Parts: sequence; structure tokens; C-alpha cells
Amino acid sequence: MKIPMRFILTLLLAVTTLWGAYADVPSIKVGVYAQEVGLNYTTEQGLPSNNVRAILVATNGDVYADTESGWAVFTKGAWKKSKAPKDSSLENFVSPSEYASAIGLVTEATKTAKGKIIVATRNGVLSQGANGFEKLTISDKLGRQWATSDVRGVTVDSKGQLWVATFAGVIQQGKKSWTFYEGKDGLPYNDFTTAEAGPNGEVWFGTHIGAVRYDGEWHYRQGRRWLPNDDVRDIAVDKNGNAWFATAGGVGCIERRMITLAEKADYLENDMDLIKRTEFGYTAEASLAVAGDKTSKLRHHDSDNDGLWTAMYGAGECFAYGATKDPKAKKRAKEVFEALRQLQKVVQGSSHEPPHGYIARTILPTSGPNPNDGRYERDVKTNKEDNLWKLYEPRWPTSKDGKWYWKSDTSSDELDGHYFFFPLYYDLVAETEEEKERAREVIRDLTDHIIKYNYQLVDHDGKTTRWGYYNPEALNHDGYWWVERGLKSLSMLSYLAVAEHMTGDQKYRDHMNILIKEHAYDTNAMHYKLQRGVGSPNHSDDEMAFMCFYNLMKYGKDEALLQKIGYSFYTAWAIEAPEMNPFFNFAYAAFGLEQTYTSPWGTGSIPPWDGWLEDSVTTLKGFELDRYNWRFKNSHRTDLVMLERQAALELGEPASRLRHGHRPNGKVFPVENRQFNHWNHNPWTLDTGGNGQGFANGTVFLLPYYMGLYHGFIKN
Repeated sequence: MKIPMRFILTLLLAVTTLWGAYADVPSIKVGVYAQEVGLNYTTEQGLPSNNVRAILVATNGDVYADTESGWAVFTKGAWKKSKAPKDSSLENFVSPSEYASAIGLVTEATKTAKGKIIVATRNGVLSQGANGFEKLTISDKLGRQWATSDVRGVTVDSKGQLWVATFAGVIQQGKKSWTFYEGKDGLPYNDFTTAEAGPNGEVWFGTHIGAVRYDGEWHYRQGRRWLPNDDVRDIAVDKNGNAWFATAGGVGCIERRMITLAEKADYLENDMDLIKRTEFGYTAEASLAVAGDKTSKLRHHDSDNDGLWTAMYGAGECFAYGATKDPKAKKRAKEVFEALRQLQKVVQGSSHEPPHGYIARTILPTSGPNPNDGRYERDVKTNKEDNLWKLYEPRWPTSKDGKWYWKSDTSSDELDGHYFFFPLYYDLVAETEEEKERAREVIRDLTDHIIKYNYQLVDHDGKTTRWGYYNPEALNHDGYWWVERGLKSLSMLSYLAVAEHMTGDQKYRDHMNILIKEHAYDTNAMHYKLQRGVGSPNHSDDEMAFMCFYNLMKYGKDEALLQKIGYSFYTAWAIEAPEMNPFFNFAYAAFGLEQTYTSPWGTGSIPPWDGWLEDSVTTLKGFELDRYNWRFKNSHRTDLVMLERQAALELGEPASRLRHGHRPNGKVFPVENRQFNHWNHNPWTLDTGGNGQGFANGTVFLLPYYMGLYHGFIKN
């Protein structure tokens, strides 16, 4: 859709913001839903062989697997060797003896409710009639003949509808006509091996690269999160809707576990306790000794952005306490406060002390390896590619008490995270004057440091950190920093708004006015990054910008500024909307539901588009329970639309590097088909993940879930 030029050229905007007081807040009551959980069974769990050829469900609920080394049965929660099941014990089983003598080249058969047998063959679909088997003729509205050869599977669903799987696509027989599904219709993959109906109208299809389900929408299940092996030979679905898969690497089961979003949150909170590092509980990721097994030994490690990830986790806990008053959420939020406060206190009086108010990236115990070893040599290599990358020692000074190494060269990511967390903690969690003053102290000292050094973050070497430039000379007059101008201006204004809100000190407003009136930071912030359309890099900038937008809209008091920022927030959200990101959606909706803008041509409302709330809940439901970094592939899908290269490629990348795409509906592939640790990832990347030994934290779910709960968008 083209936007009229008069809207693009709008300079004067009028934004109405009703913070937390909407007459009609849209919401979805989620309640109990079916959480999919992938379970894998191999010889370690009792199968005779991992080469599984067929899978069957008996009428009593037992599951039979035909393996290369004989049959096994899953009964009472365990596998054991068995004889082949009797035909009479199997639900809707079609015995080969009923048709094999009359037909050759059979791939699969099914039976209708009236007992008629339908057979998939390499030469088409045959239907049992009075005079034997007859070939079905299937044509679409374009006159194309379907299922004339190489039919891979047939099944009849619980509504009595016939489904046919072919390499060309899937065919559904309705009461009056056939429906045809191809990649453009959302069919994820088509190299079929089998088809099987479930008890609630859903239909499963096996392929040589994963499994496909249709339940009104198409879903794709590929990779070790879902299956022990992608080569699916056979499928059986039990009466509870759990799907069982015979694969080349064992038996898989995608279980439908009935839970609530609150129960998912509790589950992920327990896993957060496994990931937390040091006595302060910094949250990033961990590594597993055994892939896909969080009960195996975990190796904890720091990241460049521990302060950011910990702050975002803590922000979620603040929203949780604000919404539920759960004392566990308050305890977690207070622990995060102490962890972030420590990043400021640990540098004071240290071996290489930076100016007062500075915050470290993260800390490591001095009882472990010295992180300075070999670091300078790596920095030299980085400096050759980025001549502003700092070369200095030590990058990890030692704290005054000798207990900690603290990481210097703190980035803007950390600052955005700190300024996002602290006002939420101040407003929603801190109750006593002592608690509030301790929070004010951190923000006051940090903001005063930045102001004292001309809107820069200055390190222990007396120089600005690599990403600590917020000053007008750099942003407005140094060509190197022009791409950072928008985001840094937005960040700086939001920092000052937070400082004024928490301390009540007018001087922070005065500094905002200087930056706006003399250096056009408000205009800079209108375009927070170089946008080349949907999917444009850098996605870390998107994550940081949305935190800053949220703060500035919430704590800013200058109506003229909010007019500009409100519209800028809308245009930013509009670019991100196809990503189905609940954090971004809730952040904008908190202000945008009744937001308007005015141009010389009139006033119009700019709420989030229809579907933002449904997309958000779909993503929250889709997150897995166990955050293992299993590998996912989407680059082979039939429903793949490649992202336009001007939006997908980083500066200077060749077109051959294009590895980004989306579904035919314009949206990114669902979270069920992606692996990522944080909301700064590129959601348009097609193939993601690793070997299952990475264990990510649950903040990507917890923060938006609690945020949605707090703002009333989600009802449990």
C-alpha cells in the first residue's frame, strides 16, 4: 500500500497518549491451550533399532513401532520389544491383503467412514467401487489434472474429507469441490511420504524433511526440537491428538500438553535459575555437556551484553509484580536491581577506576581464568577491520576487593537496558523511600557522568567507550556517526526523561531542551536507523529503540517532543509488524491505541493494525518450553518468499549472501521454526540454531508475556 506524500512530509504531529487509562483495552483471554512438546525415543529408551519403518496406535492407546530389528510397543510410559500387533487391535487399520493383490505400486491406503478403501499409488488415486478399484479424476479450476502420478499419501479426516498428498501439493475433497494447496497457499513442504488424520479435524503429512500439519492453517515441524530425524516414514495420531512419527533416527512424538501461559512462565522461570551466573544472577545463556539435556552439566559464561539481558529479564519481573503482586516476582526484580547496581559499584576504587557513575558490562570472579589473557591480540585483529575499536589494557580491571574482574568499554546496549529497567523498578517494585533512593542514586550518578563528559560515557583510560558517543559534535558533525544519529539521539532524550522522572531534578529537562533546540535531537530521533524497508538490519537497533521509545513516551513531558516521537514510534512499529514480535507490539500498543497525528491535511489515528494482538499471542504460545539451540532449516520450503535484497543485505554484502525470507502472507516464519536467544536477532534469517548444546534463557517469552499482562492485553 502506498502512503500519500502529504503524510510522509508531515512535520507537525499531534499525539494523544492516555497512559494506562484506555476506556477499552483490547485483550485476549488465553486460558488453557495445547502446548506442543517434541519427545524423541531411540535405542537408549528401549527401541530395538533407530531405523523405524512404521508406527501404529492400538485401540487401547499403546503405540507400536516396526523397526529394522523387530517390533516394539510403548505402553505404560516405556518401550519394550513385542510381536507385531494384530490387525483387530488397531484403529481404522487397512490391511494390505484387502487391496494389494489387485493393485501394484501402492504407497498408502485409507478407509472412509462407510468402509470404502482409497489407495494412493505411483499411478494416481484409486477408489474402491462395485467393480473394483477405479481411478479418481481430480481437476482444478484452471483445468489442471492433479494426482495423476506419484501420489505419496491419502487419508480421511475426522470430518469425512479425503486428503491426497502429491509432489505438486495437497488436495482436499470437500462436499462439492476440491481444494488445492501449494506453496503460495502456505503449504510448507511437499516431498511427502505419508498422510494421517487426527481426531480433531487436523491432518498430518510426513516428508523427507520434517512433518507438516494442517488444522485450518499450515504448520511445519522440522529439526531436533521436534523429531529425532527429519526423514519421516510413517505417522500415527492417538485419541488425544498426540502425533507419533516413525523416522530414520527413532520414534518421535509431538505431544499436545494442556497448559496456560502462566504455567509456561513458571516453567521458564525455573530454567532461569539454572542459567543465572554469579551470586548476583546475571542472565545470558549457558552451554550443556549433553545436547538437549538441561540436567547435564551446565557451563556458565558471560556475554558482552550481560547488563542488557539481565535488565530486560528484570523489566519483565517488574511488569509481573505490577500485574500480579506475586512476591516471587518482586524478589526476582530486587535481585536484578542489585545485580545492575553492582555493575556501577564494582568499578569504584578498582585497579583502573573510571569516572564516577560509570557502569561495567559484566563481571567475572577472579577465582576463575583471567579474561585479559590473549584479549589484546584479539583486539588488534578487530581494530584492523574497525579502526575505532579501542586498543588498551586492561579490558578487564580488578575490583577494589579483589573478588571480581569487571568488563570495560561499556556499550550503548547496556545503557538502554539499564534505563529501561530502573524506572520500572522505581515505579512498580520499590516501595520504601530507601529503596527508591538507591534506585535514584544509580540513575543520577550515571546520567551526571554522561552529562559531565559532554554526553559521552568515559572509560578508565579517560576516553569515550567504543559506542559511548551521544554528543552533538559526533552525531551531527562527524560523518562516521551519521548512521547512529537517530538512535543515539532517541536514547539520550529517553535517558534524560528517565532521570527527570526518577529524581525530579529540572536540570535533566534543561539538558533535553538544549539538545532539542540547539542540536535538533528531536528531529534526529524521528529516524532512529537507516531503513531500507521491512527486514532492514541492524536488528539490535530495533530492540534498543523500542525500549527508548517506550520510556520517552511514558516519561517525556514535552508535548511538542511527544508529537514527533509518537509518530516516529508508529513508523518504527509499522516496519516491525510482520515480525510478530509481542515485545514490540505491546510496547507500541501501550501508547498507540488512541494515538493520532495531525498534518496540514487533517488528523488521523495511528493505532497498531488489526491482528497485532493475535500475532503476539500466537508467538507466545509458539515458544518452546526447553530453550535448546537446535538447528532449523527454512531455506528449502515451498512457501518461502525471499526478502528483497535491498532490505536483507548488510552494507557491502554480495547478493549471493541473501539468506532471508518470509511466508506468502508477508510475515516471518513462526517461532516454532526458528532458534534465537534475544529480541535483537534477525527474524528473517532462514536457517538458524546449532547442535542443541546451547541453552538460552526465557526472557524472550517472559518480558512480553508479563508486559502484556500488565497492560491488560493478555488475560489468563
